Amino acid sequence: MKTVAIIGGGFSGTMTAVNLARLSDRPLHVVIINTKRPLGRGTAYGTNRVEHLLNVAARNMSALPDVPSHFMDWLRSRHEYSSTPEVELREMFAPRRVYGDYLRGLLASYLNPIDARCQVKLEAFDAEAVDVVVNGDEAEILLANGESVEANQIVLATGNQPPGTFKSSAPLRYDPRYRSDPWDDWLSRLPPPGGKVLLLGTGLTMVDIVLTLADIGWDGEIIAVSRNGMLPQSHFRGIAYEDYVPDDAESLGLGGLRRLVQTHCDRLQQMSQNTAIAVDKLRPHTQRLWQSFSTDEKREFLQKDAALWNVTRHRIAAAIHNKITDALDTGKLRVIRGTIEGLIPGEQRIEVVLRDSDGGEIVESGDLIINCTGPQAHFSQTGLPLFDNLLSKGLVSTDDLDMGIEVDDDFATLNEDGEASTLLYAIGPLLKGSLWETTAVPELRGQAMRVAETLLQREPTPVDQGDLIEYYI
Repeated sequence: MKTVAIIGGGFSGTMTAVNLARLSDRPLHVVIINTKRPLGRGTAYGTNRVEHLLNVAARNMSALPDVPSHFMDWLRSRHEYSSTPEVELREMFAPRRVYGDYLRGLLASYLNPIDARCQVKLEAFDAEAVDVVVNGDEAEILLANGESVEANQIVLATGNQPPGTFKSSAPLRYDPRYRSDPWDDWLSRLPPPGGKVLLLGTGLTMVDIVLTLADIGWDGEIIAVSRNGMLPQSHFRGIAYEDYVPDDAESLGLGGLRRLVQTHCDRLQQMSQNTAIAVDKLRPHTQRLWQSFSTDEKREFLQKDAALWNVTRHRIAAAIHNKITDALDTGKLRVIRGTIEGLIPGEQRIEVVLRDSDGGEIVESGDLIINCTGPQAHFSQTGLPLFDNLLSKGLVSTDDLDMGIEVDDDFATLNEDGEASTLLYAIGPLLKGSLWETTAVPELRGQAMRVAETLLQREPTPVDQGDLIEYYI
C-alpha cells in the first residue's frame, strides 16, 4: 500500500490529509507528523481565546474549494448558530477556536472512520521530523525521538517559520521577561498591574495580544513598535468594482502595476469609496503578478510596498479594529515607529533600542517583551534541523529571495539542480517567496486539494469560485 507522509498538522497538512482521504479510490496509507501546535488546528486556530476572531467572513472560509458552503453548513450544526439569520451568518467573523473545531472535526472523521468501506488509513504521530533519507523511490523520515516513518511521497506543510531574532547584549533564551515565540505561554509571565508590556511588531499577532490583555482586564502600559508603525486596517462594506487588471498584466512590471493601482485608487477616492477595493481586485491575480516580477522588483516591493500591502490586504474585523482604536484613544496602547537595533537586558527591565527615520536613537523598556515580528525572513537561516538537512543534501532549494522553498506548478520541490522531485512536495507559507500570497485559507485550501490530486494522479477538480473572488464586505 502506498504511504504518503505529511509533515505538519496545521491547516495545510490537515486539509491535504482530508483531501487524500476523501478523493482516493484505492487503498492508501496517510501519516501526519505533527509537533508543538495542536493537531488539526495549527498556530492560527489553536488559540483557546474567544476574542481571537477570523480575519475572513464565514462565507469565504470553507476548507473545501469544491464545496463553498461547507463551513457555513457546519456552523449551522452548532446550537449557538442554528438560529442566526443567513445574512448575518455569512458576514460573521467566527472565533478562530471555533474554526479549529471545524478543522479538527474534518480530520477526526477520517482518523476514526465509521464507514468500513473507507480505503484510506489515516494516522498521526506527535513527533518532530528532523531529516529525510532517500532510498531510491522511497524515503525514510527520521524523527527527533529516534523513530522513523517510511513513505513513498512526502508533503512539507510545516506552516510559518519561527520568528526572527534580534541582537542582544546578553542571552535571552532563558530570560523570563522575553518571549521569542508569541504563541508560547506568555500570560504566566505577565507583570502585575502598572507594569509595561512591549510588543515587537504591529501586525496581526500584536492585535491578538492587545485583545487578550483587554479581555482579562490587565491594567498596565502596552507599547507596540515597528519600522513602519502601521496597524492592520478594518474590513468595510464596499461596492462592486470592475476587474481592471488586464490579461497582459505580467508585462506591466512593478512600476506599471503601481501606476495602474494608483489610477484606480484615485478613481475610488473621487467616488468616496475605500481605496482598499483597488488592492482587493488584485487578489485573483496576485501570484501571477508576483511571479512576473524580476528579482530586483521583488526586493523593491518588499522594501517599499509590502508593509502597506499587508495592512491593506490582511484586514481585521471591524469589531476588533474598534477595540484597537479604543486602546489607542484611551492611552492603553502606544505605537512607536522605529527600526529595532537590539535588546539590552537590565536588572529590572529589558531595553529595546530603536532607530527612527532621521537616524535618532529611541530607547524603550518593558517588563515583558514579546516578539510579534512574524516569521524569519531568510529561510536558510531558520535553524530547523529538517530544513537544514534537506538544504545541505540538495533535496530542496530556496527561491531567489531565500524566503522559502522553490517548487514547480504541481508543488513538487526543486532540488539544487533545479529538477522537480517525484518524492517531495511543499505547500503553504513555505512558498511565500514563490507565490507571495500563500498564507490565507482562500489560497491554502486550493493548494491542499491540488497537491492531493497530484499525489493521487487525478485531474484537477473544476471549482466554481462563486463569491470567493469577492473580497470586500
